[in-house]
Amino acid sequence: MKSLNLLAVTTAALASTMAVPAVAQDSGMIPAIAAGHTLLTINAQGSSTRTPDMAGFSAGVTTQGATASEALNSNSTRMSQVIASLKRAGVADKDIQTSSLSVNPVYAQPKRQPDGSYVDGPREIVGYEAGNTVSVRQRKLDDMGKVIDALVKAGANQVNGPNFMLSQPDAAQNEARVAAIKDARARADLYAGATGLRVARIISISESGGYSPSPIMYRAKAAMDSVAAAPPVAAGELETNVNVTVQFELAP
Repeated sequence: MKSLNLLAVTTAALASTMAVPAVAQDSGMIPAIAAGHTLLTINAQGSSTRTPDMAGFSAGVTTQGATASEALNSNSTRMSQVIASLKRAGVADKDIQTSSLSVNPVYAQPKRQPDGSYVDGPREIVGYEAGNTVSVRQRKLDDMGKVIDALVKAGANQVNGPNFMLSQPDAAQNEARVAAIKDARARADLYAGATGLRVARIISISESGGYSPSPIMYRAKAAMDSVAAAPPVAAGELETNVNVTVQFELAP
């Protein structure tokens, strides 16, 4: 995927007769170029599309009890079973990390008066809710559905994700960089040829960009003790985009 966002052509003032090497790091500065030469600025984009080979998702347990201790103890028991199920499914210890742990009071619903207003005063605590969530990295995407099925059967009632990733993103980024630079140079040659000039040199290159947001292929709030079958998970593709701004000096 390639696009031209900005094209700026500036003719240097006839103030010098020699080219002065310069790299423009400050966008507010115009690089010095030889008299009679032209400054060409091109924004280009390069893309690389690859199939993700890993994913991250979160899984957790929410429980309630009459006391904070009861809610937490119940939660700890079920969460231990969830973590054990992840390990049995082949997820390594290093790929399981606790991301949140909470214990909060549960309040009674406010009482409504005949006129429709609510009764003032502190709300009554009727119990406590405990939550524990782990972040999981799944390195075998073919097993994703099986892993989710296992942890839900083990007691997880919160599942969110996945976020698909590349285990080696540098290769995709470098591929996109090369594509962006090639596109910028091709268009520089095009503009130079159309104006009877030639590309003398590259003055500066700056870069921005990264992963495009990947679509969420699976997101669920599991509120059951088990599921009939492993949920289907489609990884799709990840697109890596890199944007470059390249300044060229064109000469007669």
